[in-house]
Amino acid sequence: MHISDKIKNLAPYAFAEVNNLVAQLKDEGVDVIDFGVGDPLDPTPEFIRKALTPAADKHATSGYPSYIGMKSFREKCANWMQSRFQIELDPETEVTSHIGSKEAIFNFPEAIINPGDYVLCPSPGYPPYKQGTRFAEGVPYFYPLLPENDFFPDLDEIPEEIAQKAKIMWVCYPNSPSGKNATKEMYEKVYEFCQKHNIIMASDEPYSEIYFSDEPPISALSVGKKGVIVFNSLSKRSRMTGYRIGFACGDPEIIATFRKLKTNIDSGTPNFVQEAAIVALSDESHVEQARAEYAERLGIMQEALTSIGLPPNTTEGTFYIWQQVPENETSLSFAKKLLDPSIGVVVTPGELISDECEYRGQKINPGANFVRFALVPTLDQVQKAAERIKTLEL
Repeated sequence: MHISDKIKNLAPYAFAEVNNLVAQLKDEGVDVIDFGVGDPLDPTPEFIRKALTPAADKHATSGYPSYIGMKSFREKCANWMQSRFQIELDPETEVTSHIGSKEAIFNFPEAIINPGDYVLCPSPGYPPYKQGTRFAEGVPYFYPLLPENDFFPDLDEIPEEIAQKAKIMWVCYPNSPSGKNATKEMYEKVYEFCQKHNIIMASDEPYSEIYFSDEPPISALSVGKKGVIVFNSLSKRSRMTGYRIGFACGDPEIIATFRKLKTNIDSGTPNFVQEAAIVALSDESHVEQARAEYAERLGIMQEALTSIGLPPNTTEGTFYIWQQVPENETSLSFAKKLLDPSIGVVVTPGELISDECEYRGQKINPGANFVRFALVPTLDQVQKAAERIKTLEL
């Protein structure tokens, strides 16, 4: 069988590798607690699930859904953005549905770039930023997210010749995996940089509702709409990971271009799923409950990690801990140490979700000294993992 060069040269998907490792350990009889992949184990709230059956009956003869989403869904998304971020959007031209952020983010470069164009991607960062770029025959340029820069882009370190060739710049805040929230000043700097170089500012904001700071995170659209597109999702906010439902919004010209692409790729999000998403976006109490649950898990793990001498982490949002490892360890060696059968804790080594960057005349891997904990196990599992970690000798 002949396969494409793209697939031949494709590295294994980092989180698929973690899943394979978990399965192997379980087969060996290890009591595994999996903090590796960010897939919440908590059920989708009951009131959302109960909305599915009447919605399925309502749309029993609807046929294929709209490519861009039902009008009622787009209106709900626009209303939610207005209520949450005070951003006015026209649901007819500035909002479109998608079948989950992974699909949308991976495919988006196909609508924007030509072969050889550059896309600025954070490192560490969500793999579809770079893989979508490569499949569109573009070139990912990795900029590092480092603690000395508050995990914000150091725009002065992006070479001018790269900026001139770039068509998209990906940002993600609250940031996966560092947990850092954006400031308005940071967004303004990125926006000005992108406007100066005619780059689309593509903001990935699925964790906007999972935060532990006093002030809720802001959206990239808070600093401007021209040249900006935001991708959001119901997966994290409402624990609807398996439903594959989200939306993109922003500059109407970019949205129109993205819609044209999607019309040729998928057949839209099922109408009954959109109905359930409308119900989810109409309620904030379940989101508040989820935040409280993640905050409790975060506190338990932070106490355990600092108790063995690890540096405090800076999680302000998301359900991740981006934990610096001991000086004598790498992310891979520390992750292997946690896999000892007496501990059985699975984390994602930072090196697996980071790419080598040119930074101040050196080549660095920003994830080399970090591991990522996804706070998705149950509270009982988190407490058990914390007790095991406290026995670890560094």
